[in-house]
Amino acid sequence: MSWINRVRNALPFTKKETTAETLWHQCPSCKEMVFIKEWEENLSVCPRCDHHGRIGPSDRFEQILDAGFILLPTPSVPEDPLKFRDSKRYPDRIKAARASTGDQDALINARGAIDDVPLVMGVQNFAFMGGSMGMGVGAAFIQGINDAIAHKCPYVIFTAAGGARMQEGILSLMQMPRSTVAIRKLHAAGLPYIVVLTDPTTGGVTASYAMLGDIQISEPNALIGFAGQRVIESTIREKLPEGFQRAEYLLDHGMLDMVVHRSELRDTLARVIGYLTPRAAA
Repeated sequence: MSWINRVRNALPFTKKETTAETLWHQCPSCKEMVFIKEWEENLSVCPRCDHHGRIGPSDRFEQILDAGFILLPTPSVPEDPLKFRDSKRYPDRIKAARASTGDQDALINARGAIDDVPLVMGVQNFAFMGGSMGMGVGAAFIQGINDAIAHKCPYVIFTAAGGARMQEGILSLMQMPRSTVAIRKLHAAGLPYIVVLTDPTTGGVTASYAMLGDIQISEPNALIGFAGQRVIESTIREKLPEGFQRAEYLLDHGMLDMVVHRSELRDTLARVIGYLTPRAAA
């Protein structure tokens, strides 16, 4: 052992501890450091550049729903139907995602209200395996629809996904027609289906329930599309327009009804739901 190591080990240095909580958050868009308390108080939106950070179901429910909402139990599905393995076993990936997010799968439902108007609300969590759509997500989506029908209220879904879950192969793609049939059941019951697209919403989710809403809302600058921009450019051999697949571009071209800042989402949803499900006269 060198003399410098002996001296260093003898000195009363305090061991540095790492904690989950830090004082600062670096905005992924403008790279500015934001005091984390300011970031959280601003609904995870950067106060410098207005970048909307990705948030999970728990934060979303707290921001949108009245107090007292109820989480619906996660539906039970086969967890490794194809015995899939790439660099890791599929069950190990699910276990790691559950440990890091605290959620059972990528879509969580809650029954609650906005300004005392009842609804069922689903939220996809991009942090859970990229919000990928597998059997669990499909079952949770159908569960949310069925619960909305049972309680005669709208179903609101916040989408965030990289597409279908490759570890479940064709079984993940089957969730696209299943979710479409569920939406038709909701419409047959005369109930609204409202979609809020958040960053990113892509792949099979965009090709199914994310673009079938009675009202299509998005957060600012959300990435929305099916295939990636580079894939499209290499296929058609053309340069795509600036901002292609961003929420504002889709709004200008008629694919969205509105782009709404996160701070205004709750009031906007309350107003839209009020229009579509008027309260009975006293």
